[in-house]
Amino acid sequence: MHKRKEVKMKRKIFLLLAICVPFIVSYGQEKSFNDTVFVYFQEIRANASHYKDLWNLDIYGPVLLVDPVSRKIYANLPDTAGTLELTEKIYTGLLPKSINIANTAISWNGRSWAMIMLPLPENRQERLDLMSHELFHRSQSALGFHMSNSNNNHLDSRDGRIYLRLELEALRQALIAPVNSEMNDHLANAIFFRKTRYSLFPGAVTSENLMELNEGLATYTGNMMSGRNDAENTSYFAQRLKEFQSWPTFVRSFAYLTTPIYGFILNRTDKTWNRQISDTTNLTNYFINAFGLTVPVTLCPDCLNKYGSDKIINEETRREEDKVKQIAEFKKIFIGQPHLEIRLEKMNISFDPRNIVPLDGYGTVYPTMRISDNWGILTVTGGALLGSGWDRVTLSEPSIVTADRVSGSGWILELNEGYIVKKDNTGGNYTLLKK
Repeated sequence: MHKRKEVKMKRKIFLLLAICVPFIVSYGQEKSFNDTVFVYFQEIRANASHYKDLWNLDIYGPVLLVDPVSRKIYANLPDTAGTLELTEKIYTGLLPKSINIANTAISWNGRSWAMIMLPLPENRQERLDLMSHELFHRSQSALGFHMSNSNNNHLDSRDGRIYLRLELEALRQALIAPVNSEMNDHLANAIFFRKTRYSLFPGAVTSENLMELNEGLATYTGNMMSGRNDAENTSYFAQRLKEFQSWPTFVRSFAYLTTPIYGFILNRTDKTWNRQISDTTNLTNYFINAFGLTVPVTLCPDCLNKYGSDKIINEETRREEDKVKQIAEFKKIFIGQPHLEIRLEKMNISFDPRNIVPLDGYGTVYPTMRISDNWGILTVTGGALLGSGWDRVTLSEPSIVTADRVSGSGWILELNEGYIVKKDNTGGNYTLLKK
């Protein structure tokens, strides 16, 4: 009799443990992650203070770490609206659906934040690099730099890509040159390739410079605040340059390498060069003067070959042929065939810049993007055409149209009340209208 009671009691205890353990583990994991996030915040705070001489400013400030799946926020400071709650030394809450999740600087609930998507890199140097980059963007206006989103579609053309790749190869060789004279020769040749590109695309002088002042300086800041030493940075940049050569598009990504590498090389002799830069600085001319370069007027075939010119030209010629076919297909989908056009009113947008395709005269095709606006939320996973003036987005023909949800191949539109999608019986296209 006692044994039966003992067995029953053990079963009850086992069942109780089976119910409680998942809760205990879940709670323990949550508490552990909060502790980890708190360490991240302490880490970047101390690091920003350590490197405050970089800009004569401690760029530490409000940070939102956001889980892109659950939209849960982990913040180092409270918002002024009182939405975030203090939990285990950090502030937590949920990011509203109307706000896109991205690595960026945003204004939300009374503060200017650096928003960073989770998970953060496990490597400490990469983690500090990323967080410092976004904290620079948050501090940009205080440093005297405006946000800019310049159009550099010429870097998707055959010649634009050729001369950028040649510039970057010359930069790579300058980076690892054993003596200063050899380094300066490579730097001068890098600028030669840059100036040749500018002669082919005159508007590039301004548009590339704007992107380099924006993303280039942010990336330089992250690199310099990562804690890497000179040898580690040299190795890091050499690897990044190698990877970059095979990236599908350079339109937005070029500035993540050009300014940081010129700047890193210059930092070896002038630790304060970046503090001499303003929002109106022409970085090309600045680097020419700072390095004391004499830029050649032309380069001999042998000089070109040492940067792999034949290989680069052959690769870019083949790419151009494939791109012509791709552009023709996109024009058919977004222009020639029935499609949905949406006017942007008060949009908030996030996108992947690594595989975009410019359509001259129409805008740029983004493979993925998320737009929240007065009319609702658009999620794109299969491509959309964003107009040149960022005033409209064009989607393939809708396959399902309901009162609150419209979808097509690779996209979903969640409509707010007061908006409707209608088909134009004359042209066959669809438009988004207010009821």
